[in-house]
Amino acid sequence: MSETKPFLELVRRMIAGELPPPPVGELIGMRIVEVAPNRAVFEMDAERRHANPMGTLHGGILCDLADGALAMAWASELVEGESFTTLELKINFLKPVWQTTLRAEAQVIRRGKTVGLVACDVRDANGDIVAHATSTLMTLRGEQGMVDRPRR
Repeated sequence: MSETKPFLELVRRMIAGELPPPPVGELIGMRIVEVAPNRAVFEMDAERRHANPMGTLHGGILCDLADGALAMAWASELVEGESFTTLELKINFLKPVWQTTLRAEAQVIRRGKTVGLVACDVRDANGDIVAHATSTLMTLRGEQGMVDRPRR
């Protein structure tokens, strides 16, 4: 008998439009477009409103996009009673970005019982990698895993 995966189902309902997206997604304009076990894909349209003083996309926005995909790839396999936290996030900015559609594809590289590694490539509309991020995540269980989050 397989265990219930609440985050995976929650996100599938968001993609289907049955539930609103996370508030941070609405704030910066990123959207979840795909979720599967150990994998997640986010997209966003980089616009002038996301620019830094030099006119290119602010690095924090790229980091938010990658972080969303990284976290969702990890969360996709959590079972009832589990939550997670990010232990470390690293990003390499490889190419400047102006206005384009960005696609962040994240995949779990190694899932241990408690700690694992996830990687993400962020590509522009031409398919060029503009950033590469990795994250170390930790699954929380028992009292640590209890999340008092609002129900939608």
